[in-house]
Amino acid sequence: MEISAAQVKELRQKTGAGLMDCKSALKKTNGNLEEASDYLRKTGVLKAAKRADRTTGEGIIASYVHSGSKLAVLVEVNCETDFVARTDKFLDFTRDVAMHIAAQNPLVVSREELSEDILSREKAIYREQAIASGKPENIVEKIVDGRVEKYYSEACLLDQPFVKNDDITIADFLNQTIGVLGENIRIRRFVRMNLGE
Repeated sequence: MEISAAQVKELRQKTGAGLMDCKSALKKTNGNLEEASDYLRKTGVLKAAKRADRTTGEGIIASYVHSGSKLAVLVEVNCETDFVARTDKFLDFTRDVAMHIAAQNPLVVSREELSEDILSREKAIYREQAIASGKPENIVEKIVDGRVEKYYSEACLLDQPFVKNDDITIADFLNQTIGVLGENIRIRRFVRMNLGE
């Protein structure tokens, strides 16, 4: 099947993947844009997994200041080389992450950073709510697990739906960027500041 430049362009705009990756994905999925997008997400995750243990000693600290200058974010994003740290794609990624943090106010970067005390307290609250609503004991734990997953998607940056495209999470966005740039990238830490807080 012949893939048109317009199809490649549309997929590239949707996913941010490289031209050749988009063309290859469209060929593998017979020109189906949705399947090609899913294919790129899956391969981005695979590429990211292969690069996960590479050292990320370079990178930048990006900033975002919301209009009115009452809200600001600093985020440290690391990569493997200073060459990648200076690319437009990497800089756009860091700015988008900083803007997302400003909009969504996560508590931590990843699930592993949430303290056991916070999780235990949340689970206890969810358990009490489920029991108080009259749910049977065998259903209560499933309800608690579901609510904890929802809590992760609110509190953990990597689990949050991306504000510019809520079909993907920040982890998906990170993996797509790793797939495009070909280097391991890590969102290391962030600070979100509100005037007067």
